[in-house]
Amino acid sequence: MVTLNGTLGIDDFKHVLFEKQSIQIDNNVLKTVEKSFEFLKTFSEHKIIYGVNTGFGPMAQYKIDDSERQQLQYNLIRSHASGTGNPIPPLYVKAAMLARLNTLCLGNSGVHVSVVKLMAQLINKDITPVIYEHGGVGASGDLVQLAHLALVLIGEGEVMYNGEKHTTTDVFKIENLQPISIHLREGLALMNGTSVMTGVGIVNTIYTHQLLNWSITASSAINEIVKAYDDHLSFELNQTKKHKGQREIAELMRAHLKDSTLIKKRAHHLYNAAQNVSVFKDKVQEYYSLRCVPQILGPVLDTLNQVETILIEEANSANDNPIVDVKNQNVYHGGNFHGDYVSLEMDKLKLIVTKTSMLAERQLNYLLNPSLNNILPPFVNLGKLGLNFGMQGVQFTATSTTAENQMLSNPMYVHSIPNNNDNQDIVSMGTNAALITKKVIENTFEVLAIEFITIVQAIEYLEAKDTVSSKTRAIYDAIRKIVPVFKEDIAMYPYVNAVKAYLMNQKD
Repeated sequence: MVTLNGTLGIDDFKHVLFEKQSIQIDNNVLKTVEKSFEFLKTFSEHKIIYGVNTGFGPMAQYKIDDSERQQLQYNLIRSHASGTGNPIPPLYVKAAMLARLNTLCLGNSGVHVSVVKLMAQLINKDITPVIYEHGGVGASGDLVQLAHLALVLIGEGEVMYNGEKHTTTDVFKIENLQPISIHLREGLALMNGTSVMTGVGIVNTIYTHQLLNWSITASSAINEIVKAYDDHLSFELNQTKKHKGQREIAELMRAHLKDSTLIKKRAHHLYNAAQNVSVFKDKVQEYYSLRCVPQILGPVLDTLNQVETILIEEANSANDNPIVDVKNQNVYHGGNFHGDYVSLEMDKLKLIVTKTSMLAERQLNYLLNPSLNNILPPFVNLGKLGLNFGMQGVQFTATSTTAENQMLSNPMYVHSIPNNNDNQDIVSMGTNAALITKKVIENTFEVLAIEFITIVQAIEYLEAKDTVSSKTRAIYDAIRKIVPVFKEDIAMYPYVNAVKAYLMNQKD
């Protein structure tokens, strides 16, 4: 059980999203929400408060009659539930719901307590609104996507329930749930914020941590099976660089290889070598994709940690407009809904994930090209050369997918287009940035899946499964349960997809 008490951490998101733990709202938080609502209700009398008794956006110059205030909120929700494209998967929608619920629980939005109670029920019952990818410009937050959430809370629209799409009305009847009623500004409060881009972004960071761990595993295993030298991973060498991430990556790789019998000691093989040799049989140094892993994945780790910090800060922030301040007895109008923080972090995240896929693709190419590794047959072909193809076909997929990542890594952060009659004259495109990053992450799991299949095939050819480190043997055994040893050519796509699913489902 996760208790909402004012602060959500990354582990709370993991517990709810991946372990399907239930949530409960702390009583003090419920009291905070109630106080915020009662204060706004009283404070807004005889005052002009945006979104309570005015129109929205460029229409804010129009005063709304008291008798039409409730209809105003319903009109806003229905008119902006205009998303198109593919539905966002329920996991990501649930993350967005949790992020939105948390910000409403801060007491800066003035919503009726029934809103947070119903949202908690939907999360606990695994009922997620159908929200579409297209529609968010990330300025007044995720207006269009969050309108689909608000639509469900008023009992309309569609939801995903037991893995299928249903009308909200039908599911509410089955689960005996009551839609919320509009009291003051529930429509705008639900829609004005960065919660979809934040929720998607937090799931992205969780999956990127997994990608990074798998990349460390693959990089360690490749260094091992080609009998690379140990000093590029040494504590002493990496301590001469001040970056925390590089040092940590090197340490993790050393831990992976600590019981390896294959990694070579430079002092044994070269420092004590005969000096009258004119051409060395073995490489003096490895290719960059093997030797420079701490320097490549170090900035990935450092950036990922920063991205996660910013995303969690956003999830624990008031990103509404206006902001209700009970303590100071005031209502402040501003732009906390603007998504630039998330947009920039998502662009940074997709850059480092793309670099991770590029590293995997180059390591894969190293294994497949006998002119580079000098120990494996072309394409790690365990069959008859010329007749069989080994991993030749699936390399095209890895190359193509990596190229797509490189194209998708162009930033959304600087792709603002004015809209809303130029009221929103500079926007974040944060939701687009988060969703494109999601695609880049999924692509990278595919490239890593192909790399791991190749690694275990290489171990098979080298007959090294009993001499590799215990950690490499563990991943060898896991992949071999999914992909059999193959010499004859087989259709690879089911195995790539199965290994991808395995890599994505292994949580820390």
